[in-house]
Amino acid sequence: MRKKFEDNKRTYNKTDKDSKPKRNSSLSKNDQFKSDKRVIKIKGKSNESSKSVVKKQFIRKIEKQPKTKTTNEKGSIRLNKYLANAGICSRREADVYIKSGNVTVNGKTITEMGYQVQPNDVVRFDDTTINPETKRYVLLNKPKDYITTLDDEKGRKTVMDLVANACDERIYPVGRLDRNTTGLLLFTNDGDLAKKLTHPKYNIHKIYHVVLDKKVEKEHLVEILSPDFKIEDIPVFVDEISFIEGSPKNEVGIEIHSGRNRIVRKIFENFGYSVTKLDRVVFAGLTKKDLPRGKFRHLTEKEIINLKNSK
Repeated sequence: MRKKFEDNKRTYNKTDKDSKPKRNSSLSKNDQFKSDKRVIKIKGKSNESSKSVVKKQFIRKIEKQPKTKTTNEKGSIRLNKYLANAGICSRREADVYIKSGNVTVNGKTITEMGYQVQPNDVVRFDDTTINPETKRYVLLNKPKDYITTLDDEKGRKTVMDLVANACDERIYPVGRLDRNTTGLLLFTNDGDLAKKLTHPKYNIHKIYHVVLDKKVEKEHLVEILSPDFKIEDIPVFVDEISFIEGSPKNEVGIEIHSGRNRIVRKIFENFGYSVTKLDRVVFAGLTKKDLPRGKFRHLTEKEIINLKNSK
């Protein structure tokens, strides 16, 4: 734990066009030319007549093709991308579902690759209407004096003020941090992921840097790690806790997966300590690397995948 926290702390304190068919070298130049031009000879007719017949057949063939919505009209989007943006699956997986007949548009089953969805179309996947809104994942390094709420009746500063320009979609904080607690706070419009990251059964780990008003007794750290440790008669499970190498003995690193309100502060208040600084430096594997206080960034594709695959 100590080495893990030290490594983190050091980091936190420091951006098809089709090609022409290949010629068969075994053919004469004349044969190659005929092959390339796809000249079809019809018995009893001249070459000119043959070309005319072929041209007419080709035109008839085009006229018989059904008209489909594959043009990239203004505001349209490919069906596979539409499904991916809704968080259903990847584009490649979406192609499989479309081909299998799992998707309908305006009540009609669509199996055509490249189908364009228009703004007012109703798309259903396995009989469920889906939302095309792009999923956003924004990570904020929260400063002090901001409260975690969408709106405050008293006019106080909220974390939403800090991410107002992050994206056009409406995003929401995943969990919360107290007004005086700093550090990592994730925002998203992905309701399924937000529910997962806040549900106790998934044991999402968080690491905090805690500064107290006085030196911490070693025996208190041992007691905090005890499987019998309780706060308000409710068991509290702390994964790791230790002093921070090179820092005063009133500073500790603590790793927990509990989501109880103000749990870190309550742990130390239980022993008579007062928390003077509390900073969340790791959340579900995400870190504060290259993220200054008060700033935000969008998660990378890899980070999003890791969050969705976390257990």
